[in-house]
Amino acid sequence: MIYVFLADGFEETEAIAPIDILRRAELDVVTVGINDDCVKSSHGIAMLCDITDMQVELDERLQMIVLPGGMPGTLNLEKNAVVQSAVDYCVKNGVPVGAICAAPSILGKKGVLSGKEAICFPGYEKYLTGAKISDKKVVTDGIFTTAAGAGAAIEFGLELVRVLKGKDASEHIRAAIQCVN
Repeated sequence: MIYVFLADGFEETEAIAPIDILRRAELDVVTVGINDDCVKSSHGIAMLCDITDMQVELDERLQMIVLPGGMPGTLNLEKNAVVQSAVDYCVKNGVPVGAICAAPSILGKKGVLSGKEAICFPGYEKYLTGAKISDKKVVTDGIFTTAAGAGAAIEFGLELVRVLKGKDASEHIRAAIQCVN
């Protein structure tokens, strides 16, 4: 199971594109609304989530968590105790974590990116404490996959599939959606 955490002010493309790509890979994606099952994006689009943060279960079924960016969505994710617990659980248990745009700052402020190659939306690098800032749009180092922003959302989704199901699965979806390198 993959939890994609969504808080009011999330960036739509950074959430929907990876959700779509992961589901095309036949992975079990569960959208998690922070404080409510209906959250509103940074551009006013309402999204009905599968569950709320109060229904999250951190156990051996968890394959990955995904943190979309956007403002104030990233700040709303960061101040949520369940999101913080999920990140801690993943770090402790070696479960992959994906974060895009401003959301890698959540990981950086926790110090878990120290010594890791990472990328984020320009201007948020100062929050990636101890990270080696990448020049790539999407990068995986250890359990962490980070991406620069909305323009990298499809590549981010494809990389998350690669992390969980391998290169062949990712390339199959790339071809199916007509995404050229």
